Amino acid sequence: MRITGLAIVPPLTAADLPKVTPELLASVLARYSRSNEGIASILAKVDLANPDASIDRILKFVDYGHASIGGLTGGLAIALDGVSMWLAYKIFEIATMADGQESSTRYITMDAANLPTAAETGVPDDLADEWHEVLAAAFAAYHAEYTRLDAIATANPTLVRLPHGANAAVVTRLRKNYALDRARYFIPLATRTNLGLVQSSRMWAAMVKQLDSLPQPEARAAAKLIRNELLKQSPRLMRHSAADKSCEAQAAQELATSLLLGLERLSSAQLADEVWVHVDRATPPWLTETQSVAEALSHRTNRYGYQGTATRRMRVSFAWNNLALAELRDLNRHRTGHRFTPLIQAGFYLPSEIDRAPHAALLSRQLELTRELMRRGSPAYVYSLLLGAQTPFEHSTHADKFIYEAELRTGMGAHFRYAEHLGAALREFFRQVPEARDWVAEGTAEPE
Repeated sequence: MRITGLAIVPPLTAADLPKVTPELLASVLARYSRSNEGIASILAKVDLANPDASIDRILKFVDYGHASIGGLTGGLAIALDGVSMWLAYKIFEIATMADGQESSTRYITMDAANLPTAAETGVPDDLADEWHEVLAAAFAAYHAEYTRLDAIATANPTLVRLPHGANAAVVTRLRKNYALDRARYFIPLATRTNLGLVQSSRMWAAMVKQLDSLPQPEARAAAKLIRNELLKQSPRLMRHSAADKSCEAQAAQELATSLLLGLERLSSAQLADEVWVHVDRATPPWLTETQSVAEALSHRTNRYGYQGTATRRMRVSFAWNNLALAELRDLNRHRTGHRFTPLIQAGFYLPSEIDRAPHAALLSRQLELTRELMRRGSPAYVYSLLLGAQTPFEHSTHADKFIYEAELRTGMGAHFRYAEHLGAALREFFRQVPEARDWVAEGTAEPE
């Protein structure tokens, strides 16, 4: 694991602007909110060559509950190389106000050399060899299925949904994606990936605090490394990033819930799709909604168009019983609202193009490894899961955000399985909000 802070410098076109560090920016804007002076007057009182005294006078208020000051630091960028896919998922779950990207499964190394060690994950010593062998076998299954599917798609190009007039390079890329996206369910969740994240010091401190409170040693090691990098850019505000009792207590309770539910539902059989959507249109009696859904949606020219109050005030919760971790990695990055999963293996998804029979022994062995880790109460059970593991997943947000996600994840270029899940949720939404049907576009996910 390697954590690198990225210092943002102004472009040449901003050479005449005042230069401030992240914490000086926070302190100046905090003073700005408590003064009728203009920004130039406040900056004139700061020695930009030695700003520490000014910073210290203002940022002390963070210690008294004025946490919003920490949000004024602007975006602090961190690159995290070589973290597990599990840790990347967890970071995006926690960092609901961050902007970030993670490496696609189409572009990272898929072999046992790209796994953390058992010691880094907390897998017990007596299970370390079995853990490594199971995951190595999963990588072998991935490569075998990719090779087979790519050969089939080469021989029968009609299997791949190609855009009209696609050139040879596009045809090759989409053919490979066809195979990659169907083989990926054998990829271990422990596989190393990279991600970059940008958020304010306030959000970084909250995220690092939660990471530092998790029982997985990889999370705590990452918290320490991230904190060390951020101390270079925001030393005062990162004092508030240590683990605390409330975070530790909640992490322990969530682990206990996952273990209990996981052992109860643990299975490698494929779960049939179920979707649940709840729409809440209630408004206060003294502030009712007068706009129709049609009026809220009709002015958009694409999914990025601004929606009206009828959808922005409508609450929507949606969930699936069987979201594979392969899809969870991406749907979890829709940062609006709240997302929740116990992260268990209640079933195991494979697309129809893959015969389960040749992989029965692997799936049985992997299942028993997960069962033993969960039986022992080990938080390292997450590192035994493969991306085909199916878990319940719930997302609660507002209708405008749900509509955007549904159109995005069924639209051109969407993964075939995203489109199935979001299409089902969208149809249930239409059943409850039929007036939206004419204004929301469910795509066909072509080309993949």
